[in-house]
Amino acid sequence: MNDLTLNNNKKTVLKMNSNLKNRWLIAASAVGIHISIGSVYAYSVMTNPVKEIFDVDGSVIKWAFKIAILLLGLSAAFLGRWVEKVGPGKSGTTAGLFYGIGIMGAGLAVKIESLPLFYICYGVIGGIGLGIGYITPVSTLVKWFPDRRGLATGMAIMGFGFAALIFGPVMQRLFDTVGVSNAFFVLGGIYTVIILASARYIERPPENYVPKGYTPGEGKTIKSDIANLTAKESLKTSRFYYMWVMMFINISCGIAIIAAASPMMQNKLAYTPMQAATIVGFIGVFNGFGRIIWSGLSDFIGRANTYILFFAFQVLAFYFLPQISLELLFLVVLFTVITMYGGGFATLPAFLGDLFGTKQLGAIHGFILTAWALAGLVGPTVYDMVIKKTDSLEKTLLVFSLMFIVALITSILMKIFVSNAYKEKQQIEQQAREAT
Repeated sequence: MNDLTLNNNKKTVLKMNSNLKNRWLIAASAVGIHISIGSVYAYSVMTNPVKEIFDVDGSVIKWAFKIAILLLGLSAAFLGRWVEKVGPGKSGTTAGLFYGIGIMGAGLAVKIESLPLFYICYGVIGGIGLGIGYITPVSTLVKWFPDRRGLATGMAIMGFGFAALIFGPVMQRLFDTVGVSNAFFVLGGIYTVIILASARYIERPPENYVPKGYTPGEGKTIKSDIANLTAKESLKTSRFYYMWVMMFINISCGIAIIAAASPMMQNKLAYTPMQAATIVGFIGVFNGFGRIIWSGLSDFIGRANTYILFFAFQVLAFYFLPQISLELLFLVVLFTVITMYGGGFATLPAFLGDLFGTKQLGAIHGFILTAWALAGLVGPTVYDMVIKKTDSLEKTLLVFSLMFIVALITSILMKIFVSNAYKEKQQIEQQAREAT
């Protein structure tokens, strides 16, 4: 590259960056969306107050949560292309309206004591808002942070993990002070305002955007993607299904152990219910921190290596966890597993960007999230079935350890593919340079 071309590139980059929004404020807007919709993780706080009003068992009320998670996965998959088409502003606004109306509608359902309406509003309408809101900021952030994809997506998805810690106490305080139905109205209004305000700022960067301070031909380089595929084209590749299997297993096993954490610690460590509940709170903390730590680390050690580390550790962790009698070691292993559960979610969008490019990343991400919709049902169900049949924590977690072996093999195959793909791409680029 000659001096004239380099100087022209510098001027182009500086001019383009001078008219841009702040990408860190874009990231903050993404966090705002995810913190709001992530309040779904605080659902257990509302279970008891709501079940008392409807005079039903808690398991009946939990179906609204299951429906919401199912609709999250389905709406993310089927509306992913629409999100890419209309952009993050319109899709974020739509997510805010759906989620806010769903929560406020749930308040109306509680007020008139209509359980079917509660399922429709919280589960279906709110679930659609969840799915749209979850994928809306992700592909945008990947484009704003080509140099720090893992860190950027980790920040947003960390907000989803931490939301329960923020809104859980808020929910309980509102239930105690303004009543259950009014609490839903207030919460729906808060979520709507935060999401709509965030959606007004967030937008895509211009074509061929590079970060401020980065100059082509100097200093840090940005690794190119393996390919730049549409969502339809991605479904024809083996690496899409490698990724789907990896996420399905990581989510199934993680959700299973989260769902069983309290009784498991009461039985294994002889904790009181209150002590176990405290540890469940810490699980939320490590779930959130794992999202930012592992996704940020993946920028340096590589996405494929990050997942290999996840699965290799968890093969051993799930096998040995029931045999650990030392309290501190048990908790360290448990919390590390939880960080990897959260880290799997946060590292995913950046990895998909590496594998498929950013042309229709939101849509591809949505298709992969069908693994979450299914895993949310499969993981806890398998755990309950096995432990009921065997009455053994060791045999139950052995099943999940074997599942992680499958995930580990799949991640190694993915690593081989990634390495070969980059080598092939480098060879093609080298040949092109030599030809000119």
